Amino acid sequence: MLEQLRAERWPAEGPSRVPLWIYSDPDLYARELGVIFYGPTWNYVGLAGEVPDRGSFKRTFVGERPVIMTRDEDGAVNVFVNRCAHRGIEFCREHRGKVNEFVCPYHQWTYDLKGNLLGVPFRRGVKGQGGMPGDFKNSDHGLQKLKVHERHGAVFASFDPNVEPFADYLGEDMLHYFDRVFDGRKLTVLGYSRQLIPANWKLMFENIKDPYHATLLHVFLVSFGLFRVDQPTCGIMDRTGRHSVFASSRGEQKSSEATRDMRNMLTDLKLHDARILDPVHEFPDKETVVMQTLWPNLIVQQQSNTVATRQIVPRGPGHHELVFTYFGYESDDAAMRTRRLRQANFMGPSGYVSMDDSEVMHFSQDGVSHFPDSRGVIEMGGRDTANTDHGVTEAGIRAFYKYYAGVMGL
Repeated sequence: MLEQLRAERWPAEGPSRVPLWIYSDPDLYARELGVIFYGPTWNYVGLAGEVPDRGSFKRTFVGERPVIMTRDEDGAVNVFVNRCAHRGIEFCREHRGKVNEFVCPYHQWTYDLKGNLLGVPFRRGVKGQGGMPGDFKNSDHGLQKLKVHERHGAVFASFDPNVEPFADYLGEDMLHYFDRVFDGRKLTVLGYSRQLIPANWKLMFENIKDPYHATLLHVFLVSFGLFRVDQPTCGIMDRTGRHSVFASSRGEQKSSEATRDMRNMLTDLKLHDARILDPVHEFPDKETVVMQTLWPNLIVQQQSNTVATRQIVPRGPGHHELVFTYFGYESDDAAMRTRRLRQANFMGPSGYVSMDDSEVMHFSQDGVSHFPDSRGVIEMGGRDTANTDHGVTEAGIRAFYKYYAGVMGL
């Protein structure tokens, strides 16, 4: 039965039905890596401020492949694979640091900050014996380099040299929201958190594209009015459906007709220190929470005054790593820096909000993995993939899977 289902294309109902085998099938996962992450996509790899000086580097990932982001002597940002051209060793093991060159620990092949091969020990042999062939050239054996694009301090890379221009890749609507956070101000990294979540990488994208759950699952968001469906909310998809934004404006800790079905709405919930709920107006619009998902591995988060990137790193069909990078702007004063750090407690592995998501995604993976021949129902708000002016919808998930099914040939 399962093999028969896999031989079919996407269910006839379209993106309002999701076949559950796509969350656990190892063959499909291998194809996802090749077609999506290593294909014509722009993958987020980090912030330019993480490699501020000549020789600064960051070890990161595109899909499961380890890559290194560096700042070279010319001031440019480079991204190349963390795999020695000699015998394939993952030569860089530190997450971040500063070097003059990279040396493979196995045979000490040495590379510069652009990924070019500088030297090979015993290239000419010893005492006339051994050595590389006479036609061996360093220039033929550098590290595999990725195409790189930096926009306002955020760095993206692609294995496909013919990937479409970044502005076209995002499109006008997504570029507007991206530039809302990455607005040209110089960025300052405030800190990191990372966690391994026992769930398929697509479940994380679903979660962020799903305002329906946010107003039901998250006690903290609902009770304090940080995100609820009775508040002004909009959902915007790009022309392809692969990217989306959900934005909302803060409300009050107050019961109403609209909150009647919200079991997690607690009007008597109090904090010992309420300063975390004291945001200041910062961005030009009235929206106080904006969550943007950019295919295939980035979530741009703005909740009150905390801003962060969340990088998705797939780790097999049933796991993914989520890396939070919290940042501010160089122009922030001390009070704003403290505010951002305090509000960062909303997110991360033990955040007041995000902790709920990682747990429920674990539950989701447990469910879908045992019933691969079943299908999920994605019909809240209808069956279309159009933009919405409310949060009682799953249109963002439908748009995502409409695009995904096409890319994956399903």
